[in-house]
Amino acid sequence: MKISIERGALLKAVSQAQSVVERRNTIPILANVLIEAEGNSVSFRATDLDIEVVDKTDAMVERAGATTVSAVTLHEIVRKLPDGALVQLTDDGATGRLTVEAGRSNFSLATLPKEDFPVMASSEYSANFSAPAPVLRRLFDKSKFAISTEETRYYLNGVYMHVADAEGGKVLRCVATDGHRLARIDADLPAGAAEMPGVIVPRKTVGELRKLLDDDDATIAVSVSETKIRFATPAITLTSKVIDGTFPDYTRVIPTGNTRKLEVDATEFAQAVDRVATVSSERSRAVKLQLDEDRLILSVNAPDAGAAEEELAVAYGDERLEIGFNAKYLLEIASQVDRENAVFMFNSSGDPTLMREGNDTSAVYVVMPMRV
Repeated sequence: MKISIERGALLKAVSQAQSVVERRNTIPILANVLIEAEGNSVSFRATDLDIEVVDKTDAMVERAGATTVSAVTLHEIVRKLPDGALVQLTDDGATGRLTVEAGRSNFSLATLPKEDFPVMASSEYSANFSAPAPVLRRLFDKSKFAISTEETRYYLNGVYMHVADAEGGKVLRCVATDGHRLARIDADLPAGAAEMPGVIVPRKTVGELRKLLDDDDATIAVSVSETKIRFATPAITLTSKVIDGTFPDYTRVIPTGNTRKLEVDATEFAQAVDRVATVSSERSRAVKLQLDEDRLILSVNAPDAGAAEEELAVAYGDERLEIGFNAKYLLEIASQVDRENAVFMFNSSGDPTLMREGNDTSAVYVVMPMRV
């Protein structure tokens, strides 16, 4: 194999591949990226046995072929090469070495046989549809903060993507929860998605997928089966197993009867919570909200560190309420608001609180209170 490729294109392709590779590996081949060159393009394939990413890019292929080489090492080399350099990759099958040349730099890297590289079994996808990158980006970005990190409840370690019924008809919905807070984000149902089975997309996949969604004009082809999900752009294909488990019935947790309404500027609110939480004890991070007519007092009382209080002008017309929350959860939820105002709907100090952006019901957040 012998190819020449511009450093920028090579770096983009290799960095996407190497981020999938697990740093701690018992199987040496999994630390490698499979490089396959044919025609006038080269593809870089990496896997951790749960996720597989294939990145195709244009190159001058003098001699077609394939080999595998350490993903992290190759990425580090390419990253340190000067901008605009032309990189030449040459694989000599006899010596088991891949030569990387650019300008006056010359590297020789150990390779492993391409036959050992595990290729993910292809599967039949029961639903295929395409969605604009900004739509998928919003669905996953706004929900991923609520993904649980508890390994014991593995079925919460991802975003539940499914077709659901909303007020205006069927929608494509992403839900994530860790038992303390929940995010439910809706988007218009793309053509062809109605038959899609509900799947739990793992946390790592959500992180990798994010890199495909930066281009606002891109359209992502999505394929879903009971066991796998695939996201593809013309250059990159990301295939992932989905979490084998049943996502709990989240609709039971979303309160419908909360009547006490607080409207507050989301940015001001987040900054005030951040300020008063500075003195809170690390473990509980509890912030108390005291609501009176058109004013909100945020307070923290940490016996070992001190106390803090801040008052905000808000829109609130119901009876007095005192309720406590974990500051981190409040901050994360408030930072999801794109528009000016966050609307909180309370019931009592012991019941879950609902938050949305203005009157928009396509993004709804629920947070459990704490005793303070």
